[in-house]
Amino acid sequence: MGRIKEIERKASGRRKRKPVVYLICEGSETEIRYFKKFRSRECNIDIVPIPSQYKSADKLVQKAQATIGYSPYYPDEGDIIWCVFDRDDNTNAMLSKAKQTAIKEGYQIAFSNPSFEVWFLLHFNNQTTPVENCEAAIKLLKKKGRLEQYEKNKEVYEQLKPLQEAAIERAKKRVATLQTEHTEILSRESNPVTTVAELVEYLNSKQ
Repeated sequence: MGRIKEIERKASGRRKRKPVVYLICEGSETEIRYFKKFRSRECNIDIVPIPSQYKSADKLVQKAQATIGYSPYYPDEGDIIWCVFDRDDNTNAMLSKAKQTAIKEGYQIAFSNPSFEVWFLLHFNNQTTPVENCEAAIKLLKKKGRLEQYEKNKEVYEQLKPLQEAAIERAKKRVATLQTEHTEILSRESNPVTTVAELVEYLNSKQ
């Protein structure tokens, strides 16, 4: 229950379509603005960021397909759903349930602890000490020489693009360290961490 039946395809007459990547985002501003910038005419996929009405990780993932509504979703043609969410007030039980549902449904997850801003922060600094919350991450991000004028509704993609490779390496290194320590990535204990780098690499590979 809750799964929307995939739209029945017409047997003929439908032009070849690009695979669609649906990004189900917890945030309605920061993530949406950022990922829209990955769109280009040369892109081999259609990137569709959609804000979710659900703030808890388990509900966001559980209702992911319902969130895209009646938009075409054909996994066998390359369509994919990425669920993008932060730690926020999620308990470890909620995060674990979100992970289990994603595995079952074939979705991907881009998780940040404590917030999406950790991904931005890694463009400037190899952050490995815990960050209390989103506000603390923003404070670090607004330090001199970083995104000093940062606000959640501001466009930052172009400023960050030249530093993206460094951010990816830092993010992957942090994930590897946590795994070596046997720390669950999708947990409150993984602070700071972000797996947004995996999504960014995926989107870049389709350009």
